[in-house]
Amino acid sequence: MLSVCATFAALLGFGLLLTPSAAGAQPAAKPYRVGVLNAGSASTPNAQVNAFRESLQALGWAEGQDVVIEARYADGRTDRLPGLAAELVGLDVQVIVAGPSTVAQAARKTTATIPIVMAGVGDPVKLGFIESLSHPGGNMTGLASLLPELEAKSLQLLSELVPGLNRIAILMNPDNPLHDVRDAEAAAKLAGLQLVTVRARSREELPGAFAAIMKARAGAVDIWGDTVFGLHRAAVADLAMKARLPTMFKSRPDVAAGGLMSYGPDFIDIYRRAAGYVDKILKGAKAADLPVEQPTKLTLAINTKTAKALGLTIPHALLLRADEIIE
Repeated sequence: MLSVCATFAALLGFGLLLTPSAAGAQPAAKPYRVGVLNAGSASTPNAQVNAFRESLQALGWAEGQDVVIEARYADGRTDRLPGLAAELVGLDVQVIVAGPSTVAQAARKTTATIPIVMAGVGDPVKLGFIESLSHPGGNMTGLASLLPELEAKSLQLLSELVPGLNRIAILMNPDNPLHDVRDAEAAAKLAGLQLVTVRARSREELPGAFAAIMKARAGAVDIWGDTVFGLHRAAVADLAMKARLPTMFKSRPDVAAGGLMSYGPDFIDIYRRAAGYVDKILKGAKAADLPVEQPTKLTLAINTKTAKALGLTIPHALLLRADEIIE
């Protein structure tokens, strides 16, 4: 009897010794997977995606430990976006960050269940992405750039800088769902300008677009926000300079690349703020319940070197209103 008791006690003790070890051997929870769909290039540093990574880390998410970021880049080819979006869905990501409009549209067409955080979509209500800014509904939320609403102001600023401007060219991408010629017509009418509409959907079509602008005798060109124009901003600025055309862009990097002016939201800040949405969604919030935010700051940037090369004198009042002067 003693022998049996001793054996039982030994086995019990052995089992107790094993318990902590067994508990420790349980697999750790898998990290969340966050998809980032971007139209830029994977071969060059992407300030927007980097800002998103840094902001997510500042919110307490350690990349590689409790979150894995799956970034996919289209290298400026919008035709690649649907396949890349499907690839992210196949990876079973918990949320997808996508912007601007063409990128978010590709994500939306790929999944109606995975939460999508928009990063700078021009007018998500008009595009049918959400029901309203305050009550998105569905699986999309995030940040809007509201670029169409800023167009009249952009043309007004360009008119202040270019003396005697009466005819403006608008460079649009026909593949961009947000590029509506009616918005361009309304903005030109408000600014008292005649409108010339020119379209380009690729780098190869840009020279022909600028030839058409010169033939139409436009006094300046307003480049609408688009992934193709953004990826090839240096080429756009160079073509405009060769044509002696003042330019209005939508973001500061375009002006740094040689454009004359830009007016619009800070897209790096938009990606930084997108991390806050991802943080909430990973903690259990539903995209349908998170209101869509609008830009908190609009930035006016002017390139004085480009202005000088074009023979333009920047009015002092306009210089005082500029948020950034690039020389």
